[in-house]
Amino acid sequence: MDQNEFRKQLELRPVGEEYLDQFNELLSYVFQFTESDLEESGFDNKREFVRSKRPILELSKVFGWFHDNKLISQISIYPCRVNIHGSIYEMGGITGVGTYPEYANHGLMQDLIHTALKTMKEDKQWISYLYPYSIPYYRRKGWEIMSDKLTFSIRDTQLPKAVTVPGLVERTAVDHEDVFTVYDQFALQNHGAMIRSKFNWKEYWRFENEEERTAAIYYDADHKPTGILFYWVAEEVFHIKEMFYLNQEARNGLWNFITAHFSMVYWVKGNIYKNEPLAFLLEDSQIKETIEPYFMARIVDVKGFLSMYPFKKTTEAFHFVVKDPVAEWNNGVFSLQWDENDRVIIGDEPIGNPVTLDIQTLTCLFMNYRRPNYLYRIERLETDKDTLDTLERILPDQEAYFSDDF
Repeated sequence: MDQNEFRKQLELRPVGEEYLDQFNELLSYVFQFTESDLEESGFDNKREFVRSKRPILELSKVFGWFHDNKLISQISIYPCRVNIHGSIYEMGGITGVGTYPEYANHGLMQDLIHTALKTMKEDKQWISYLYPYSIPYYRRKGWEIMSDKLTFSIRDTQLPKAVTVPGLVERTAVDHEDVFTVYDQFALQNHGAMIRSKFNWKEYWRFENEEERTAAIYYDADHKPTGILFYWVAEEVFHIKEMFYLNQEARNGLWNFITAHFSMVYWVKGNIYKNEPLAFLLEDSQIKETIEPYFMARIVDVKGFLSMYPFKKTTEAFHFVVKDPVAEWNNGVFSLQWDENDRVIIGDEPIGNPVTLDIQTLTCLFMNYRRPNYLYRIERLETDKDTLDTLERILPDQEAYFSDDF
């Protein structure tokens, strides 16, 4: 049977709750976890894990290809909100992506991705995030790396010396109300971060056994919570899941707490969710750090995204010439000019000098994963020197922070 005849037997449509069992079966195939992985996460078996993902079907928009009413390929759009340089965007998180192997190489996922992007556009989700199983594959679909995950190992002898701080640290459960208070403030201060709902918090702990994790909260002199550390100690290793704080006083207070475990551990190991090397902040900087790409992002609708973007300052009008491999509505010219109230106006006429680039590079640029001058040097964008300088001036320079998973 040729490709066209085969495709005539298939139907692309929304996946409703009546297909929950089939959704779970395909999800179980997509998430290939070993029993030991599940046990560490606090699940008794794979069935329990798959059942725990049921809310995604209820909360998200799911699309799938069906063959004789059998779900064979699917994609889920997980509704989220994120901070983009101080502006709160609706974000479509792509998850639950999978196709049974016997139906691969028929272009099914290409159509599902197009449908998902069109749906996000209609829902005004101007940006999308995903955790990539293959960076090259998702780059071909228009996504680009937006954030890194830094993994570090510090010997007990390399721990920083205690710094005098006016506050103190208290150990609590990870769901203490002050944890949420600090994170909410932290997310509003940090570009790229998820604005977490209750469901987002559940997903945050999905792959962790939260009952075996502890929160250390730093309180300042006024007993105001300003820093959080999620950790556990096992086999003489102090494990840091995440540390977030509102100021350097809180950071110092949390590291004082870690250093206080000097006699109990040989190593401190953990993660930092932005390209911000820890070594520079330590007196003994000869530690092991590994940086790897973590999440990818994609501008879903260029016009909508640019209209909300918080440019640092106004400038002379210029325009982008964008190429998009999947979302045809993003192909073309997008001009930027500012009115008398400094509000940006997005047009479709080539006003001013051009900046030519693809949707991946545009996303990289506005998520500030790499700066304009660097992207110009490696020939990911084309423009003149003056317009390049303009981009450097008007785009905020804060790296993305993203520590969630879905």
